[in-house]
Amino acid sequence: MNKWVLGARPRTLPAAVAPVLVATALAGSEASFVRALLALIVSLSLQIGVNFANDYSDGIRGTDSDRVGPTRLTASGLASPAAVKAAAFISFGVGAVAGLALAAMSSWWLIAVGIASILAAWGYTGGKNPYGYIGLGELFVFIFFGVVATVGAYYVQTETLTLDALLASIPMGTFACALLAINNIRDRALDEPAGKKTLAVRFGDRKARHLFATLILVGYLAALAMGKPWVLLTLVTAPIALSLVRGVLGQAQGRELIPFLAKTGQLQLLFALIFSTSLVLSHG
Repeated sequence: MNKWVLGARPRTLPAAVAPVLVATALAGSEASFVRALLALIVSLSLQIGVNFANDYSDGIRGTDSDRVGPTRLTASGLASPAAVKAAAFISFGVGAVAGLALAAMSSWWLIAVGIASILAAWGYTGGKNPYGYIGLGELFVFIFFGVVATVGAYYVQTETLTLDALLASIPMGTFACALLAINNIRDRALDEPAGKKTLAVRFGDRKARHLFATLILVGYLAALAMGKPWVLLTLVTAPIALSLVRGVLGQAQGRELIPFLAKTGQLQLLFALIFSTSLVLSHG
């Protein structure tokens, strides 16, 4: 696999696609192909950017020196720190250009949202006081890859804000958080001595696994709370979710958890596809 594709972490990209997909379905007849495409570019660019930024920052701090997860570009020496940092800022730049176009089409206040999103992406592991090192990663992921991504993609197409858009953003946020949670459970044993106090480190192994299960459950409950009968279709994915939760609540450790990360991303994308379909049917 090309090293830059590896560095972009394809398994995490469903977290960027899902919110735009759901928001566009919710927009119904007001959906705009051009605006949805630009929103998708913004979402993917920020996700890829934060992945490269995380690779760079953890690499220069030495946090990734001893890993149980997939290879990282900086720590492994596959790419120089400067090149990885440049890749992060190129990704942010692409997202900024697409976001600027969306702001011009809808509202200029979106520029402030875009700046906040880029700062949050960099601040996860970058800067002097990265919030990912003090256990705030899941909170920021929920806000920016859940609420902001979904409600934002809905707003740029409809230029309105609704309770349904907010409710639809919750499962997108909790599933994205579940991806981060399982990543942190996998790395907990090495993050703790490195001084990276993720929620998995703060909660301990068992509670962190329960948090993962809770995030998945809340996602389903939030979707059902929209009160749209067709949303019951999302329960088709429940057996997959239950199997995944049972696996994470089991005894798998370290590298044994890697397959669950990919399966969580697949669950999120499948859930988003069915959720989107149910929202389209609800418009009918």
